[in-house]
Amino acid sequence: MNVEWMSIEEYLALTQLDPSSVDDLIERGKLTVKVENGKTFIDPSKGTLEVLPPEVQDLTLGEGTMTVDSQFVEKTIGTIINLHEKVLGAKDETIESVRNENSFLKEALASLQELYEEDRKTIETLTDQLKLTQKETEFMRRKYKLMWGKVVEEYAEKDPTS
Repeated sequence: MNVEWMSIEEYLALTQLDPSSVDDLIERGKLTVKVENGKTFIDPSKGTLEVLPPEVQDLTLGEGTMTVDSQFVEKTIGTIINLHEKVLGAKDETIESVRNENSFLKEALASLQELYEEDRKTIETLTDQLKLTQKETEFMRRKYKLMWGKVVEEYAEKDPTS
């Protein structure tokens, strides 16, 4: 097993403990240490549970008890309620936006229906005018044929070269 030793200064920086606490842990035999050339080295893999506060030790050991500050719970509940109110506000804004959009679409649809009715009436009027114009054209064609048909026949009889 390969043991990684670290200097006491590195251990202090890593654990954020004050030197007197580390000295106390060494004296009680809770940390594995070795001294080389006047420098103290600590095995960080041993005695880590001794460094942790009792509440965290309970959690890491899996005892199932957890102490939570009531102020933390109040702040958490307050945050949840605040977020819930914001969600409700956003929901109300969304509903109002959808209602406004629906009323706009209804107005646009009514306007399009009016335009469609106007266009349909215009088409009917133009169709009626076209029918009248076609009748007039047919009448004029028959009239032309009657008038000029005899003249053309008489001219053809007089001029046999054609």
